[in-house]
Amino acid sequence: MPAPVVRRAPYKDFLQPCLQRRFASTLLVVLAISYAESLTLSSWTSVIWSWFPLGIAGLRTLAIFGSALFIVILRIAHPHIGLRSSHSGFHTFRQYALTLETCENILTYAISAFCFSQIYLYSVGEHAGLQWITYHSGRARLNERALFYTVSLTLLGVFEGVMHSALDYDRLLLGSVKAKTEEEENGTAKPASKEDPFEKLVKVAPRLVMRAATNSIGVCLVNYLTLYSLFFRRTAWWWTMTFFRPLYNLPKTNIPPASGPWSVWMLFRSVLAGFLLCLLWNFGNATLTLRLSKEPLKNGQPLTAESKDPNGSLLNGLKAKKPRNQAFAMWELALIARDFDARRKGIFEDIDRKDGPMWSQLYVICLDTIKQIEKRIDEFGKPPAPPAAAAKPDAAAQPHARLVEPPVSAHVWQDAPAPKTFRDSVGTYVGKKMRSPGKKPADIGPLAKQTVTELRDSLLTKEQQQYANPNGIAAMWTNIFLWLLQYPIGWPFKQLFSRRLTAAVLGEPHGEVSIYVNAAFTLSQLAVASLSEDNYGNVHRDVPAIIRTLTTVIKKLEIFRDNLAIHWTDLEARRHSGPVEELLEAFKDALDKVVSAFEQYSTDLRLSRTDLRLAKEAAAKKAAPPAMENLAPKEKEKRPAVEKASQPEMKQVS
Repeated sequence: MPAPVVRRAPYKDFLQPCLQRRFASTLLVVLAISYAESLTLSSWTSVIWSWFPLGIAGLRTLAIFGSALFIVILRIAHPHIGLRSSHSGFHTFRQYALTLETCENILTYAISAFCFSQIYLYSVGEHAGLQWITYHSGRARLNERALFYTVSLTLLGVFEGVMHSALDYDRLLLGSVKAKTEEEENGTAKPASKEDPFEKLVKVAPRLVMRAATNSIGVCLVNYLTLYSLFFRRTAWWWTMTFFRPLYNLPKTNIPPASGPWSVWMLFRSVLAGFLLCLLWNFGNATLTLRLSKEPLKNGQPLTAESKDPNGSLLNGLKAKKPRNQAFAMWELALIARDFDARRKGIFEDIDRKDGPMWSQLYVICLDTIKQIEKRIDEFGKPPAPPAAAAKPDAAAQPHARLVEPPVSAHVWQDAPAPKTFRDSVGTYVGKKMRSPGKKPADIGPLAKQTVTELRDSLLTKEQQQYANPNGIAAMWTNIFLWLLQYPIGWPFKQLFSRRLTAAVLGEPHGEVSIYVNAAFTLSQLAVASLSEDNYGNVHRDVPAIIRTLTTVIKKLEIFRDNLAIHWTDLEARRHSGPVEELLEAFKDALDKVVSAFEQYSTDLRLSRTDLRLAKEAAAKKAAPPAMENLAPKEKEKRPAVEKASQPEMKQVS
């Protein structure tokens, strides 16, 4: 009787519940902040009911929590891994400004702010004079103070929605696994990845409070001074009157009063309401980001530990098409290779799989992941491959038999015999006139050129003529643009070396470093551990390929980094990229670990001295030179100063 087939659960069956639990814990934090803000809005007329959760304070808490729930749902809908890889800030703006995702961000924040503004207006009480409808001499009037608060907080929501898209709050910050230090091995130091997310939240809390205060003061002050009175007052008044007129006996005119209810107290109240709202958004976003950046563990064990086939579920995640599942699975695999001895030994002993031993499949997946870096470097700057040519027919189509002879193409009148009649003579004459080219028109080019030259010499001096040519105009605009690049206004147009190198190495539109770092660490950690744990001897056959691949990728990456041209808009000319340097460091550490462990077995592994020498050279770490010293000597000599640059090299690197 054949053995029953064990169902290999997909990796998402373990990742999705884990993320949902982290979302739930984030909601608890948002609910706690909502309750604290609800207490600040209480009137405190009663010692018990002003704070009792089952009373008005609890209902207000649920209302505030509901306004913040829009942002949490937005974060759940648009998560992605990897940083935005583009050549400049303007390129990022052009790529994301008019997308549906950006519009959803702005609209969601605006709706959340509008809901919070109505909760705030209702909570402050009648003594504040912030009701929508007031009565004067028995007649209903629209209260412009409530309108101002609503517009002010809605504009704050629009601003925060723009910042949400600009700062890419939707990115998932995944971790990279590295070898433990001596302090971590001895237990005297706690790894940064083991730190509780709530401890991290306490550390960043002052920065979040300061950001909330700055944004609230800035937006509310600008709206108070200019935006509301110049752009939004008439429109907001018209819409509000249209909404309330069927409910109240309001005047038929839609023209706002001549004088608005401006006061410093009103500005202070709008700043306070905006501060409370920004606190809710900032802590909610920060908590969710920190919770999702936690390691893929459950109760101290890998996520797939509860699967009936842990290795199979992990393979499903590594082979997944969704980048998020693949990245989390690679992160979990790196943690297994470092911290979980039983699971690591199970990888070496799992040899009876349908597609090959567990190690062989992991080896191919990790090595292909690392080779993606090499592939991008090799294809950089090359034109895209042309589409495949259409298949040619086997036999050329035979033309159909003609039923009528083709028309004669000869000149009838020219080839005809000498005319004998008057009609033939007229035909011959007309044919000659039709084929005659006629007289050549007079050439007026030299005369026009001479006239233009005389006018130019009489109106412009020699210096003016020099700057009026196309090359002089291009040089003038180039100098102006270079002058603007020295100031913050020119930052969005700078194509910095770090951005261009990151985009070329990690790919566009997003690039995640942790996938490659964890893949290299996994290969090195499993290879070294195989010396004592691989009872079947399957790993040693692949060690030479690991060494040669890492050596090749490191060499190509260093050469590519050192030879990539500095763009003419990059005035700093600093050859440094944080993600690429992290990638190089991880590859060097992995190569050094494997070479140190297997150097004594080089003869058995058929590794030549050249292979070992090249690997040691690639694994050697060099100190990064200062910014301007990073330029190649020839390039540094050719690079002119900003004030002397008339024709900089406008080399666009795609």
